[in-house]
Amino acid sequence: MMPLVLGLDIGGSKTHAILARNAVNHKADDGAQRVSEVSVGSANITSVGEPAASAALDELAIRLGVGTRESHGIHTVCAGAAGADTAGSRERLAALLSRRFPGARIQVVHDTRIILAAAGLDAGTVLISGTGSAAWARNVEGSEARAGGWGFLLGDEGSGYAITRSAVRNALAEHDRGQPAGPLSASILEETGAAEPPALLDLFYRNPERRYWASLAGAVFADAALGDGSSTAIVEDAAEQLASLAVTVNQRLGTVGGTAATGTAALPVLMAGGMLVNQPALAGRVRKLLERRGLTDIRVLDCAPAWGAVQLALELASPRAHHAARQPKNPVHAPA
Repeated sequence: MMPLVLGLDIGGSKTHAILARNAVNHKADDGAQRVSEVSVGSANITSVGEPAASAALDELAIRLGVGTRESHGIHTVCAGAAGADTAGSRERLAALLSRRFPGARIQVVHDTRIILAAAGLDAGTVLISGTGSAAWARNVEGSEARAGGWGFLLGDEGSGYAITRSAVRNALAEHDRGQPAGPLSASILEETGAAEPPALLDLFYRNPERRYWASLAGAVFADAALGDGSSTAIVEDAAEQLASLAVTVNQRLGTVGGTAATGTAALPVLMAGGMLVNQPALAGRVRKLLERRGLTDIRVLDCAPAWGAVQLALELASPRAHHAARQPKNPVHAPA
């Protein structure tokens, strides 16, 4: 019997966990390979702090039914985490996972890595727009490059949070100019319950929770679909920012417009995250921008990224885990 493994997709808003016991075909109709699957609050230390992250993991374990810390029975845990960009951040999460699942083999990678694995690809570009945003690419030789993913204070352009922030800025700018609230401003006021644009300023600073503001981005897309100019401009800007991230990592790897004739291989671009998966207007605009810039193989992730974490955990639990082509370049392994 294959060992019990746990795959985690730890984003800024939630943690999706899949417990599995054997080789996974995530598109199979029968669920015999999936033991259990749950979603809980974010266990991202950077986003919510260690106490909240630890509490999320405790809830996750209870809902998965894996028992106590001493009897969880899990052989390997692989976690793909947003913001796991440095050795220090990966080590902190690995230590937290080790305390919750003692004795298990722990691997922590950036969430872009599990997305590529979920798509069954060894080489490609991952472009994420969810609560945050980032791009990461790996070529056929194993070289890697990443761009963005700096967090909401320094970056995350094109993310759900950034899109709503732009809408709030638009409402405040209209008020500064003495203009009545336009359609987008009216939508944001309605969504937040604010009586007037200045109230948004107080609300934004009193409640800086990224997940809350990112959840309001749908209002921007709804108004853009109705032809509102301000909303359309925000969506266009988000698409430009995201396309730029994907182009940047491919330029670093020399794979923009790559062909056999040039000695480089064009990489598929895999779009993922709530904004790109659930907002076709944004995904469509990004697709057009990338095609103009020489990236023509563009796909949308059609399964949960946590399946990629399961796949990496299964590989780590077996001798095949040491195959160079399937290894992340800078994973963090906590001692068992």
